[in-house]
Amino acid sequence: MNQVPEKLINFRVYEDGTNLLGVADIELPEIEYMTEKIKGAGIAGEIDSPAIGHFGSMTIKINWRTIAKSLAALASPKAHNLDFRGAIQIYDAGKGEYIISPVKVVAKCTPKKTGLGKFNPSSPTDSTSELEVLYMKLDVDEKTVAEIDKLNYICIIDGVDYLSDIRTALGM
Repeated sequence: MNQVPEKLINFRVYEDGTNLLGVADIELPEIEYMTEKIKGAGIAGEIDSPAIGHFGSMTIKINWRTIAKSLAALASPKAHNLDFRGAIQIYDAGKGEYIISPVKVVAKCTPKKTGLGKFNPSSPTDSTSELEVLYMKLDVDEKTVAEIDKLNYICIIDGVDYLSDIRTALGM
């Protein structure tokens, strides 16, 4: 099987099931472990050691074509349940045909920053919504490949719950 992932054909953004129109593009979060520098006797240098299941701030940035009601709604100081759904185009070289693979990112977010953009005649305003991610789940081909829930001590990556032993140790 020689499959070549080529591109994201298109996507939609939903909040609580309602399609958010006017989105130009999205910058999905980076998953970066919290680390501590380890050095000392027996180590030839330094190691940035990750804290299992603990991550730095994760943000989603939504770039809008123009100022929209949804931009203002996402600025309200509460949790927002967002659903980003896309279609990935894959070329199957063995069969000589294209395959469509669904990809979905579900996120519970709180607002960090709202940029109204700029007014320039006959141009988009380039408005932005930046949101802090409290919970995120990534599905590829309808299978969960990552789930991070910072407030409930859940870190599942590729089917392994890395915080399970930590929850047990904490009496959770």
